[in-house]
Amino acid sequence: MTHKYKLLALDMDGTLLQDDNEISPETVKWIKEAVRQGIHVCLSTGRSFKNAYPYAQQLELSTPMITVNGSEVWRAPYDLYRRALLDVKLVRKMHEIAEETGSWFWAYTVDRLYNREMWDENIENQEWLKFGYHNEDDDVRHHILMKLQEMDGLEITNSSPYNFEINPKGINKAEGIKQVCGLLGLEMSQVVAVGDSLNDLAAIQQAGLGVAMGNAQQTVKDEADIVVASNNEDGITEVIRNYILRGE
Repeated sequence: MTHKYKLLALDMDGTLLQDDNEISPETVKWIKEAVRQGIHVCLSTGRSFKNAYPYAQQLELSTPMITVNGSEVWRAPYDLYRRALLDVKLVRKMHEIAEETGSWFWAYTVDRLYNREMWDENIENQEWLKFGYHNEDDDVRHHILMKLQEMDGLEITNSSPYNFEINPKGINKAEGIKQVCGLLGLEMSQVVAVGDSLNDLAAIQQAGLGVAMGNAQQTVKDEADIVVASNNEDGITEVIRNYILRGE
């Protein structure tokens, strides 16, 4: 049987992973079945490679991966295809905004994760991939957003209603998936993209089938082609069973 969709691009937190950061046995079973039937399954995450790879191992995936919201695209585990870096001057400005607003922040370099409790002032020697803020005060988040929008060269999304994730302009999961399609000889129309947050939105809008989890932010649900069960209720198995392997 030939399947209409050939690539399943999966967000991790709030999508593939349950709230306890585990993949349910049922979801593991169906992902392995999809792979057995020739479907490429690609992790597409805001996480770093180091934080995502153990799950790829658990699922026995050898396919390309998209990490740090698309700042890194891997041909296969440990085989880097493309990397996009943030301008150090922008990182310094974003750090100043975090300090000024008292917000929790984190930032990925190629080598490690920094945050409010561990920051290295000597940032010029680092290769920066992503910067993030978390603040539960709506007014403070609005202020941060206004400041970020005054700066050029940034792609601003989120992975929860209370945070911002910032990548270099034009870098997002949709662009990452396009790169993966190029590597695999596929079209975006053959992709199913699944997610729950604004960092999944471009991928969901541009994929052949855009899927929002039941726990997704409302904007994501509004833009998706279909909405499935939540991350704690095996929504991914629904995607694979009902839309990829059955071809409905």
